[in-house]
This record gives sequence, structure tokens and C-alpha cells, in this order.
Amino acid sequence: MPKQTFDQIDAFQWVASVQVATVWTSPDSSREIDTFGISTPTDIDRWIETLSYEDKLALCEDNRVQTQVLYGEQVYVTEIKGEWAHVVIPSQPSYKDKRGYPGWVPIHQLKQVDRSLWDQKKRAMVIKDKSWLTYEGKNHDFKLSYLTTLPVHDVYEDRVQVQTPHGKGYLDLSDVHIFSTSDGLEQGTGKSIVKAVEAYTGLNYFWGGMSSFGYDCSGLAYAAHKANGYLIARDAGDQANDGIEVRVDELQLGDLLFFAYQEGSGTIHHVGIYYGDGKMLHSPQTGKGTEIIAIKDTKYEKELCTARRYWLNTEENHNG
Repeated sequence: MPKQTFDQIDAFQWVASVQVATVWTSPDSSREIDTFGISTPTDIDRWIETLSYEDKLALCEDNRVQTQVLYGEQVYVTEIKGEWAHVVIPSQPSYKDKRGYPGWVPIHQLKQVDRSLWDQKKRAMVIKDKSWLTYEGKNHDFKLSYLTTLPVHDVYEDRVQVQTPHGKGYLDLSDVHIFSTSDGLEQGTGKSIVKAVEAYTGLNYFWGGMSSFGYDCSGLAYAAHKANGYLIARDAGDQANDGIEVRVDELQLGDLLFFAYQEGSGTIHHVGIYYGDGKMLHSPQTGKGTEIIAIKDTKYEKELCTARRYWLNTEENHNG
């Protein structure tokens, strides 16, 4: 994880204060049709539903969106310009900035929180597709994405009290996995990497997507590894430069497959997760949903250029 290089003695830290904060290329990148995505609170479901295919495609083609951060995820603010903040995201490694993935977020989608309140011994990670965060005595509920992670205060019979950017809230105990902050998540196998995102088959692709409201290809790969205790780079090109290189004839469940233009000799543009039996699980492109496909006799067979493994090597994963 990139080392923090500023705000080291500050008693507060910046975190995302909406269900999903989209990180834009510049303060001018968002459009009027993106209102539900840049408002506070956000309504990501409604935003995605109201965008046409052309609107969604333009997020990529016009270089509008970079990535996303989940509710409560830490960012470092490096500059404030009007109503926008330039941030880097330490939990999303990138060649673009050694401190973390860079981009612009509406300042009202961020909040400064007391580090002492955030520094709890346990954390709760959402393991359901979505989970409702509720508050006692407040009309301030959030529909949270898969893998949203918040500090834990107390655990009760059927719910867990968590620290949020808006105070203490509650999540259903059955919706979360609680783990030690000091130990982190137990690292999973290649099989568990596949299982972590297998349920999102059919979920529509969303450029820059890092949530269960919509993933892009490298966002899906990132989420599968995050769910299993592995921090990997945000983008496919960076993901292909790390991990352990794997021969195509030695692929196992959970390995990442990378695809490049010019029949594999050009720039990497896509990543999928090896599913076994010559298949991959991937989020292909705008207008299509996450799918499991056989690679043979597709364009991907010719474009496959390398494979990488990030998971621990155990015999449980072997499935050619």
C-alpha cells in the first residue's frame, strides 16, 4: 500500500461520505445527466438507470471517470478547487501516483472524521450484494455496496454498530464479515476469489465501476481480491505488472488473464478471472453484463498476452 506522505499528524482524515463517490478526471468532467452520481446523498441506482448507452460509453470515450470509492473509504485531499477536491486513494495502487489513485471528487461527497473514532480494533465488511445502514432516531439510511468496510463499535445478537462519516450506525450482522484491524482479512484461495464475484454474473458493466452497482473489468478483479484479503492495483495494466507470472498451460482458478490490442502485442485493455475448464469470468464492456465464457474461438483467445496470480498457492485451487 502506498505510504502516507502528508497529514501525518492531523487528528482528522478524509473519507467518502456517500454510498459510492465517483472520482472524475477533472472538475469539468461531470455532466448535467450525472446529477444523481455527484449529489449528496447519491442515488447510484437511479443514476445508472437514467444514463443511456451513449451516456455510459462517454464516461470512457471522453475520459470523464477514473474510478470510485466506497462509503467510509479513506482518501488524501491534495487540493481544493471551488466545490471539488483532488484526491489520491491509498487503497487503490496506481502508476499514476505512488500515493494512490488520483482524481477529482465533489468536496461535499467527502467528510473529515476523527482518527481516534476511526481507529477501532475490528472492522465490518459488507459481504452481501447490498446492505442497508440504519441510524436510530435519524432519517439517514444508506444502501451500501458489497465490500464497504467500516470500524466496529459493538456487536449485538442480530446487528453490528459501526462508526460512519455520519456517526454511529447499524448493519445487519448477517450482512457483514467482522475481522481484526491488526490482522486484516484472512487471505483466500483462487477458488474463493472466483466465488467472491461469481454472483455478479449479469451485472451491467460500468466504466470506472468499483461497486456492486456496476463494475468495470479491472474493478471486478480488484473486488474479487479485496474480498479475499489481497490488495492489488486498480487498473488492468498495473495488475499485469505485479503478482506471479503464470504460463497459460498452468492456469488455475482465480488467476488473472490479460488481453491486449493487436492480437496480444499491443496495449493491455482488458482483464478477466480464470474460471477453470478454459473459461473466464469477466465484465466485458459498456452495454454488456458480467459473464462466464469459454475463451477458445473468441477474440480473447488471440488477445491473451499474460496471466498473473496473486493468491496463495494451495492444491485446493487446481482446476485446469
